[in-house]
Amino acid sequence: MADNQFWPDSDPLLRKYYDDEWGFPEHDDQKLFELLTLEGMQAGLSWLTVLRKREAFVDAFHQFKIEPVAKMTSTDVDALMENPGLIRSRNKLNSVITNARAIQKVQAEFGSFDAFLWQFVDHTPIINHPKSNADIPAQTELSQTVAKALKKRGFKFVGPVITYSFLQAAGLVNDRF
Repeated sequence: MADNQFWPDSDPLLRKYYDDEWGFPEHDDQKLFELLTLEGMQAGLSWLTVLRKREAFVDAFHQFKIEPVAKMTSTDVDALMENPGLIRSRNKLNSVITNARAIQKVQAEFGSFDAFLWQFVDHTPIINHPKSNADIPAQTELSQTVAKALKKRGFKFVGPVITYSFLQAAGLVNDRF
């Protein structure tokens, strides 16, 4: 993508996501879980592919309600692997369940996933002023720190690049044009 091309302009679904969700501060644990899941699903794929499959993920993972997802088993993953509406990577599907369980532990320790995450930015979004896509990094020191903290607590598919995308999506980092 050319540096001067504004990524949401390439598709109406991307535009709607950008206009309605991306970069706005999110504090609901269920919504944060959904965003983390979708970012993990993107690894190696385009964001548009993930958005096109989003509704199937919502249905497959109990509208991203953390407790029922945390109770899912390998038998459930076997069934999900047969669903053509999903990204059928066993590791990615398993990570959703693992991450739901990790969020439950974080909630027990911090009161909420939200409280845990937002402490990394002192509960205030970091507002950047990118002039082009080239001004937006793939990862930062913050995403490396948060990724390390998530991994320490058992989360999967949370490397620093995925974590930076998640921080952007959830509005902890605002890279909106």
